[in-house]
Amino acid sequence: MPTTNNKWTWLLWLLSALMLVIGLTLGIGGAYLVTLGGSVYFLLMGLALIVSAVLIFKGKPSGAWLFALAFVLSIIWAVWDAGFTFWPLFSRLFTFGVLAFLVALAYPLLKARAGLVARKGPSLSLAAVLAVALIAAFGNTFIPTPIISADNDQVPVKPVEKGAEQKNWESWGNTTAGDRFAALDQINKTNVSKLQVAWTAHTGDIPQSNGSGAEDQNTPLQVGDKLFVCTAYSKVIALNVDDGKKLWSYDSNSTAPNWQRCRGLGYFDNSSNNSAAPQAPAAQPAAIPAAEPATPAAASEAAAPATNAPQAPAATGGTVSGTCERRLFLPTIDARLIAINADTGKPCADFGDNGVVDLKVGMGEVKPGYYQQTSTPLVAGNVVVVGGRVADNFSTGEPPGVVRAFDVHTGALVWAWDPGNPNITKLPPEGETYTRGTPNVWSAMSYDPKLGLIYMPTGNATPDFFGGTRTELDDKYSSSVVAVDVATGKVRWTFQTTHHDLWDFDLPSQPLLYDLPDGKGGSTPVLVQTSKQGMIFMLNRETGQPVAKVENREVPQGNVPGERYSKTQPFSVGMPNIGNQTLKESDMWGATPMDQLLCRIEFKGMRHQGVYTPPGLDRSLQFPGSLGGMNWGSVSVDPNNAIMFVNDMRLGLANYMVPRAQVPTGASGIEMGMVPMDGTPYGAVRERFLSPLGIPCQKPPFGTMSAVNLKTGKIVWQVPVGTVKDTGPLGIKMRMPMEVGMPTLGASLSTQSGLLFFAGTQDFYLRAFDTATGKEIWKSRLPVGSQSGPMTYVSPKTGKQYIIISAGGARQSAERGDYVIAYALPDEK
Repeated sequence: MPTTNNKWTWLLWLLSALMLVIGLTLGIGGAYLVTLGGSVYFLLMGLALIVSAVLIFKGKPSGAWLFALAFVLSIIWAVWDAGFTFWPLFSRLFTFGVLAFLVALAYPLLKARAGLVARKGPSLSLAAVLAVALIAAFGNTFIPTPIISADNDQVPVKPVEKGAEQKNWESWGNTTAGDRFAALDQINKTNVSKLQVAWTAHTGDIPQSNGSGAEDQNTPLQVGDKLFVCTAYSKVIALNVDDGKKLWSYDSNSTAPNWQRCRGLGYFDNSSNNSAAPQAPAAQPAAIPAAEPATPAAASEAAAPATNAPQAPAATGGTVSGTCERRLFLPTIDARLIAINADTGKPCADFGDNGVVDLKVGMGEVKPGYYQQTSTPLVAGNVVVVGGRVADNFSTGEPPGVVRAFDVHTGALVWAWDPGNPNITKLPPEGETYTRGTPNVWSAMSYDPKLGLIYMPTGNATPDFFGGTRTELDDKYSSSVVAVDVATGKVRWTFQTTHHDLWDFDLPSQPLLYDLPDGKGGSTPVLVQTSKQGMIFMLNRETGQPVAKVENREVPQGNVPGERYSKTQPFSVGMPNIGNQTLKESDMWGATPMDQLLCRIEFKGMRHQGVYTPPGLDRSLQFPGSLGGMNWGSVSVDPNNAIMFVNDMRLGLANYMVPRAQVPTGASGIEMGMVPMDGTPYGAVRERFLSPLGIPCQKPPFGTMSAVNLKTGKIVWQVPVGTVKDTGPLGIKMRMPMEVGMPTLGASLSTQSGLLFFAGTQDFYLRAFDTATGKEIWKSRLPVGSQSGPMTYVSPKTGKQYIIISAGGARQSAERGDYVIAYALPDEK
């Protein structure tokens, strides 16, 4: 063995230096954490490491024994602090486990330096045990572990009856019910592993990752032998369903300074059953009786009397021509609605002004980027209905949140719903505009043709984080599901999910319409609405009354001068809450104990009072943040087993209000940073709650997929989705498929064969899950990430089923593309 003067002494110095650096970091940071009222562990562990480092530097074996004691106590503390959950324990112990391995290897050298007999056997044996434990722990990071495991892995799969197969995918959510379910089973659990790329097409329209917000979030439509794709810059391409060859393309020549995207197109076929839906009346009807309020969180409104507002200008052309029987509706980023011949790609001359309706009419001033279309138009019978995205948080009095219905044939305005003025039912009187700054509908809407109701998920009156200037009607309709009559636009009922919303808790997703079996041979028509705050609301879609229990609970009150606060908020307790727990210090996380410590310091330096922590002049933590929770991807459903699939993201936001005098000129944060909120006494700052390494500060998972039983309101299974293969600390790709569970953004697809397809993770994969268990049973590497919704169809020519995904880039990746990729089973030989 080495002696005191041997050449290996410098290894002890290196080990002591490493321990000293870690110890000083933990000691200094731990002392500061204690002053904030946080855990004393980091201070004590830091001191133990510092003393151990000094003793090891001096060649004292007692340094190793001191560290060993500290390590054993750390294991006990970690279990007490975090329980037996893998990722929190990994964060607390893996770094110290590596140090323990090095100390065990170095112990014979320490003994030799002290002039003692140094036996290698026990130390090397201990080092081997630690090495095995470290390798096992590291290997476990690649193994997906359910958060909630399914009790039954034999959920019945009902075969598709002959003649009941899905023929087309004609709406963004497959149907106007938003179910994202395909009655197809050619691709199933037994053969999905054989899926392979059948063809790849390119749109030629790559969304540029330059801070402007351009993103590919499209779910294509399929009708017959054509697949229709829209791009972030409002272009449309028709592809052959069997080989992806371009049939035609249409360029709307749209421009916008930011937020460029097209989530989907609308489709109308004049020869289909759409024409049997309720017609727009020639004259305004009498008032519709009001429904009874469902709860204090719900309200209903009788239809307002008709006004003599001016009618829309006469549209160019007349009735539907034989040359535009099938038409697509393109929502553009510069606020136009364009009808395109689905067969030729030419604008329909009989719609609006040679195919175009200008959505800025009646809106007043619309600055570039302040009002645009990002979500799919809703085709409901013989009307096409649009809301619009408004540039939140720049000022009060931004463009109106009006929702309008246009005749699918002529483009004439049929009705308008102005949340700020129920007397305006078409165009506003000359010299006036729709009410500015009102709650808007930027996400996708749903439609029940049997009830003749359109369901609109609303956002906030601008700006998001200060509501002192909002009107009574603003407060009534913001962050609500609003049901309106398809023929008149008159409100039947409303249900509010957040009172006086100060958190940007817009309703972001398309409502799911589902007929819930009542156990007596009948069913209840329900609407299921997911929310950014991680709650799921189930309502009777005929009346607006909750089917799953909702409680109004008292919430924390703020103290910002000029603001008012709702004393209560609606909590959905009859359905699962997903990823919205009130965080505590022990929920903080980091790749190492050092950045976990920094996250704890960050957390203890903020005010956090749960999901409805009110914004203030101090720094507060909002969890979930305004990105969600659940976002625009919406849900999919297995109607045969009453199972709904919900993906979420778990990202907190640090926010605070800034007095007007301190708001810098030119503040323009779109998602993060300083927003001006002109017209109010304050600006506001939003920052992602991340460690210095750029990792979310709360423990994983950061995104999940959950299966919810709609009959019982219970989670069937929940799994983390997404790895750090294509992202990582400081934005550096880790290139390792660690199953952390990443923030999800996109839509899923459920099929009757018991498969769930999803690509909206931060890594570059399309995955298939078993709907019974949540187990991943297939995945395919994509050239770039995807935020788009998978869809499926069977070719009318070949009878082959395809799975389609549009891949333009993941949210947190700079890599972009223009891919449309089709998967199919190989041909039988």
